[in-house]
Amino acid sequence: MRLSTNSLRRALVACVVAGAVLPATASAASKRTALPDSAPNWATPSAQVGTAPNSQSKTFWVYLKLRHSSALDQQIAAVSDPASASYGIYLTPDQFHARYAPTKAAVTAVTGWLKSAGFSVSSDVPSNNRWVQATGDIAQVEKAFATQIRTYRHAGHVLQAPNSNLSIPRSVAGRVSGVAGLDGGDKLMRPGSVTQNPTPGDLPGAPPSPAFVNAPPCSAYWGEKPANGTPPAYGQTQPYAPCGYQPAQLEGAYGIANAIHSGNDGSGQTVAIIDAFGAPTIQQDANRYSRLHGLPPVRFSQILPPGVLNAPADDPCDPQGWYGEETLDVEAVHSMAPGANVLYVGGKDCNDESLIDAMNNIVDNNRAQIITNSYGNSGENEPKGLLRAWNDTFRQAAIQGIGIYFSSGDSGDEIANIGTRAADFPASDPQVTAVGGTSLGVGQSNNYLFETGWGTSISSLSNGAWDPTPPGDYLYGGGGGTSQLFAEPGYQKGVVPNRIARYFGGRPGRAVPDVAAVGDPNTGMLVGQTQTFPDGTVKYSEYRLGGTSLSSPLFAGIMALADQAGGVHHGFSNPLFYSRAGSSVFRDIVNPAQQLADVRNDFVNGVDASDGVATSLRSFNTTGTIATRPGYDDVTGVGTPNGQQFLDGIANPRHRP
Repeated sequence: MRLSTNSLRRALVACVVAGAVLPATASAASKRTALPDSAPNWATPSAQVGTAPNSQSKTFWVYLKLRHSSALDQQIAAVSDPASASYGIYLTPDQFHARYAPTKAAVTAVTGWLKSAGFSVSSDVPSNNRWVQATGDIAQVEKAFATQIRTYRHAGHVLQAPNSNLSIPRSVAGRVSGVAGLDGGDKLMRPGSVTQNPTPGDLPGAPPSPAFVNAPPCSAYWGEKPANGTPPAYGQTQPYAPCGYQPAQLEGAYGIANAIHSGNDGSGQTVAIIDAFGAPTIQQDANRYSRLHGLPPVRFSQILPPGVLNAPADDPCDPQGWYGEETLDVEAVHSMAPGANVLYVGGKDCNDESLIDAMNNIVDNNRAQIITNSYGNSGENEPKGLLRAWNDTFRQAAIQGIGIYFSSGDSGDEIANIGTRAADFPASDPQVTAVGGTSLGVGQSNNYLFETGWGTSISSLSNGAWDPTPPGDYLYGGGGGTSQLFAEPGYQKGVVPNRIARYFGGRPGRAVPDVAAVGDPNTGMLVGQTQTFPDGTVKYSEYRLGGTSLSSPLFAGIMALADQAGGVHHGFSNPLFYSRAGSSVFRDIVNPAQQLADVRNDFVNGVDASDGVATSLRSFNTTGTIATRPGYDDVTGVGTPNGQQFLDGIANPRHRP
């Protein structure tokens, strides 16, 4: 096509303008760098459902890199390895700040850039300079990070996320490990307790949780009451589920009762618990529970963010669900370590950033030697900026001699939940101890009868038969599997079988869990909590509760006894645990000789028989693609603590039993 003179002139002008603009654009781009993996992999065009309004306010966190990262990893390995001459020689927070924490200059540089981009920057920077918090609107975010904020459907939610990797100035890129708060994936953290409670209503505040009551009959100990009148399963009449094991039963089954009675009760140790929000009746509930079950009053303290007790019941994070989680955690730790100090630190909500803040408070102030955490994601689809922020917090804990324990999850291999096999994060991080779940039988004399991997299938009583035929449909189970994020750590090599480490092919991956304790809610713990009943009454009551969110605080409590017995803080103990694999320190959990199950009654409405009672058979050890096996397995790790032999073997880390 021929161009007129005027058209040709306009085309030439456009070329000149383009030629003038392109070098400037290239120059601007050369002054910026992309943050790898800062856009989530679920933020795809096919999942996009909308845009975010430009005027919407966003608060976000810029996490800063630790210094001398390789040297830090080497020092962590040395102080955590019982065979190392540096074992147990930990740093103080001040020493960590001087060697590895981000500098004030880094904070100043990042703060200056954020302010120049128009953001309001919080002056509340933690003492270890780990992050800078800022607020602005969507339009400012999109301009500052050279991206667009869109909405996407993911994991049953509609979440905001950037549609491309974030871009930041090169002048600060070397100081930034990640940015969080722009990706709605930070809102997917959930508590791990399992009760089948009724769903809370939309109440004008967050009073004590809606009540849950165990339906009778139930057994005082394993096998006490046979479920006569129900169909047999696996060739025999199965027993009614335990009503919930009490502290003396768990102390007896795990072989620590004599130690506790002789004074090895966790005295002088502090176990910290992190959850979201704060149960308004936690101390009175824990002390009443203690009086009823022969325990001393709990040595309890807590740190709560301002206003956290005023969260409404219809908050998307479900404060009332977290109340039950906190209650379980406090009473479980106290049951295993009745002389220990119990510190609760609450996140202001269930977002990762708030939970990291709570953990950083404990770690950077050396408030505890052990931290137990009963929450996690479904799988490992964690925003990368948050993943690095979590990992840096775990690394500071390890170099300071603080042991961090996480529940491994309550959805087994996650296939039934998210459609693909996955380990759960943060349990899959190699710097934490992942605690898996078991089903536990406790006898009439508080004696250990059996333990198997927690994986539960359900068959309902219908027309005089179990439907579907046992084992029935998968319900829940202890989390486990192989990480696709983290390579196999050195402490697992030679212990974790190749078929597990290389489950996904390629490089060996970090296997989960590391250790285990009872988690199955059908052989769970009796807890006491102030609850809200349908008639409006608010009163203390007790009910059975489980999940690996029981396993983790139970194990943390037992570790407090081991710390006291050895007179040391064992800190990050995975290298020690794996060095004891196959010894008498741990019970090696294997498949039982016969199929185990129990019968459970549940009130349909959760509190009384007015709407009927549902009867079901719960079959044990149905664990999917993960399984209990001799030696290390991806349901129970290296095993469960074996009483006094565990305390002796862990208390003296340089002595091999």
